[in-house]
Amino acid sequence: MSYKEQLQRIVSEYQADGQPWPATAHEMAVWAIETGRWRPQRAAMLRRCADELSDAMREDYITDPQGRRVRSKHMARYGEGPAQIPLWADIRTAGREHMEIAFQQRRQQILGDCRQLKRDVESYNDNY
Repeated sequence: MSYKEQLQRIVSEYQADGQPWPATAHEMAVWAIETGRWRPQRAAMLRRCADELSDAMREDYITDPQGRRVRSKHMARYGEGPAQIPLWADIRTAGREHMEIAFQQRRQQILGDCRQLKRDVESYNDNY
C-alpha cells in the first residue's frame, strides 16, 4: 500500500469513527496522531520539508526591470516516468533550456487542470 493510500485509509477511518464531517485536514491530523494512526517517519518529514521548500519557492517573487511582478524560482522535471527529477532554478540565472521546459510543463499543467475542472463541474451538474 502506498503512502497516499495509507493516508486515504486514515481519512476513511476518521469518518468511520464518527468524527465530525466535513472536517479540516488539521482536525483529521490531530485525530490521526492522537489515535496512533500516523507517526512522523523520516521519509515523510523529508517529503514535507521538500514540499514546504517548493511552496515557498513558488511564492518567491521579484520585480523585473519593466516593473512586472514575476516568480523568481521555476521548476522543470527532467527524465521519464517515476525517474523524473524536479530541478529548481532562478529565472535570473537559469539557462534558456530550463526555462523553456519549465514554462512548457506549467502550460500543460494548466491545461490538465482546466480539463479536470470541466469534468468535475459536468459530473456535479449531471448527478447532484
